[in-house]
This record gives sequence, C-alpha cells and structure tokens, in this order.
Amino acid sequence: MSPTRAVTALKVVLWIAALAPGAWLAGGIVRGWLGANPAETLTHVTGMATLVLLLVTLAVTPVRRLTGWNPVIRLRRPLGLFAFAYAFTHFTIWFAFYNVFDVGRMIADVAERPYITVGFTAFLILIPLAVTSTKGWIRRLGKRWNTVHQGIYVAAMLGVVHFYWLVKADTRLPILLGVCLLVLLALRVRAPKVDRAGRAETQPSLSGPSQAG
Repeated sequence: MSPTRAVTALKVVLWIAALAPGAWLAGGIVRGWLGANPAETLTHVTGMATLVLLLVTLAVTPVRRLTGWNPVIRLRRPLGLFAFAYAFTHFTIWFAFYNVFDVGRMIADVAERPYITVGFTAFLILIPLAVTSTKGWIRRLGKRWNTVHQGIYVAAMLGVVHFYWLVKADTRLPILLGVCLLVLLALRVRAPKVDRAGRAETQPSLSGPSQAG
C-alpha cells in the first residue's frame, strides 16, 4: 500500500474512532441509556475522550521517530482538534448542567475546587492551540508556533491530575494514563530520529508538539 493510501486509511480509522464516543453519547441521549445521571455520564465520557486523544496526539511524533514513517505526522492535527472538540464539549456540559450557565457560579467553582481549577486551566491552554492550528497561524507565528504548542504537554499533565483528583477512590485508570503520558514524554526526548533511509540520527531533540500537521 502506498504511503498516501495508508494515511488515508488511517484517517478513516481515526475519524471513526474519534467520533465513536460522541455517537454513543448522542445515541444515549435519544435512547435514554445514559443511566440515572446522564450529566455525569456525558461529563465522564467527554473528559476521557479528551485525555485519550491528547495522549494519542502526543504519540504521533515518537511513532514517526521510531519508525521513520513521516506521513503519520499528517494525523497530528486532526487528532488534536478532536481532543479540543471533546474538551470544549466537556466544559460546556459542566457549565450547563453543574453551573446552569451562571458565570459567577462557575468562577466560584473553579476557585474553590482544586480538581476543577486544574481541569479548567487545561481547557484554557488548549484554546490557543486549537486556534493556531491552521497553516496561516503557523506562518504568522514562525518559530514561536512550536513554543506555543508545547502547551499540550502542560494540558495533558493537568488533565491527568484533574482526573486523578476527581475519582478519589479507584485511581487505577488515571494512574495508568499518567504512566502512559510519562512514557510518551520520555520517548519524545530519547527516541532517535530516523531519516527516510531508515538510519537513526545520533542526536535526538525535543521537537514542539502540535495539534497541527
């Protein structure tokens, strides 16, 4: 299979996988299978989808470096944008159901509860990443673009902390996601770059993450 066809096939798989949680939630709203507390289910699923997609976004560069398959980088932007879409939905659900669209109540909630503070901060960090994910913004920002998009590291770490503080009792899943994040960060630093001929470069570097490809 040619690289172009392989990327196209992966994009199809990506869209199906990324849209699946949203489709399940939409079906649950229509069919009424979201349980006794639909708001809680909506919040949990959209938050989990955000975290997983952020981790998958961060996995793109290590995969490219370890395999030397450069076309995979084209998946980074849609992955990041899907992550932001779920983060925005997660925030909207919380703002609507838990704060009844009351900005004052929302600010008090952010200030008083640490797990909401870190989650809200992660969401704010993702906003400029999504806005500047276009080619136009890449040209405007130049070298500063990579610096701005390193915020994805902070957003992912805050997201894991938010999840860990939220669950309180059974922390196995947030710990697992935290370990995955640490592994990905280590790979981004240590994984040697591989050129198109399959030769490993001797000096790996930490390239800026992006939600844009």
